[in-house]
Amino acid sequence: MTRNIVIFLFGLLLLLSSCGHSVAYNAFVSLPMEGWHEDSVLSYDVCVADSTIDYDILIVVRHTNKYAYQNLWLFVDIEKDSVSLRRDTIECYMANERGEWLGGGLSIHELPLLYSDSYQFANSGEYNISITQGMREDTLIGIKEVGVKIIRNEQK
Repeated sequence: MTRNIVIFLFGLLLLLSSCGHSVAYNAFVSLPMEGWHEDSVLSYDVCVADSTIDYDILIVVRHTNKYAYQNLWLFVDIEKDSVSLRRDTIECYMANERGEWLGGGLSIHELPLLYSDSYQFANSGEYNISITQGMREDTLIGIKEVGVKIIRNEQK
């Protein structure tokens, strides 16, 4: 399992540093000190200028050592003009089986998660990506920020 995680993170690093990739969108939403309430929806308004190319969509989670779990369940929705285009439930592994945090950082850990590779938006224009936590807790402690990063794949 650890080997697979290392291979995934190495592949993600190569993906992010290779030619023909540029950031189309990058934004974070900070969560309150008291935690991420189960009803709190994080919303990202994304302007897509070119619908003829593929995009990689990453969800980036920043957390502290106060986060009490090995994983994090997220509900992710993509909408255009209030019409749902895609809805997913994803499980993010935050730590390995020995309890060691994945990703980088010391007091705040940052974990980029590949949500979708080679995603093609149907049309140019405004899209909304929303994320809610799907854990069985009213309020999650230790998650500081959640971001969405969209990368153009212009030379695929």
